Amino acid sequence: MRHQWHAGRATAGVFMAVLILALAGCAGTGNVPDEGIQPTTDTTGNESSARNRARIHTELAAGYFELGNLGVALEAITTALQADPSYHTAHNIAGLVYASLKDDRRAEEHFTRALRLNPGDPDANNNYGMFLCQNKREEQGIKYFLVAVQNPLYLTPERSLVNAGICARRRGDNVAAQDFFQRAVSARPNQPQALYQLAELSFQSNNFAAAQGYLRRLAQVTAANAEVLWLALRVERKLGNTLAEASYAQQLRNNFPDSREAVALKAGRFE
Repeated sequence: MRHQWHAGRATAGVFMAVLILALAGCAGTGNVPDEGIQPTTDTTGNESSARNRARIHTELAAGYFELGNLGVALEAITTALQADPSYHTAHNIAGLVYASLKDDRRAEEHFTRALRLNPGDPDANNNYGMFLCQNKREEQGIKYFLVAVQNPLYLTPERSLVNAGICARRRGDNVAAQDFFQRAVSARPNQPQALYQLAELSFQSNNFAAAQGYLRRLAQVTAANAEVLWLALRVERKLGNTLAEASYAQQLRNNFPDSREAVALKAGRFE
């Protein structure tokens, strides 16, 4: 399962439609396809020329970040910050870029600057929370996810709830993780990452019927990858449903023959 960075909600620009970008997956969590991220900027209609220049270059940086072109994204965000160092959205995007470049010192500087300038910004709170969680500061990270969720103007609080759940799992707190994932599906019943995580947690606690139910809901939302098929296969195996188990096994062998899950299946390693 992957965390979800928020580049935010953009206005017009060349990168209005961008591809999803996610961090390296957490160990033991599913790679359920994420949703698209949309780059953010703040527009007022009465902004100064410096702010307008910063906004435009921040949009460009966010778009290039989404596409994985970190070099160009870094150039664009540097230009944005030179134009207007007080533009909090530019600092948020700079934090994302530097975090992806593994420059943790600069990433943290920009995330914290973004939050000093706009403490309630849900995207910056989400992204800083993810940065902290990735750097084994899970307890701190969860606090920032919850600040994001509490913002009544936040359009996608379920994303930060999923991130909080992943962060809680990283620190071994499956009870808190399950609560966060349940809150995510309460906010958005077809949230794929939350459904997968709940299925996996249910499987680990030997609640195989519940795991089956979550996986069936997940199947209505997105196509299964190797990790989802492997979990579904093992759930049906525990429930004694040999036909369903065989069906998932065939899909895994046919669609993902080189995956580690297919290798485990061939070796008969089900645990």
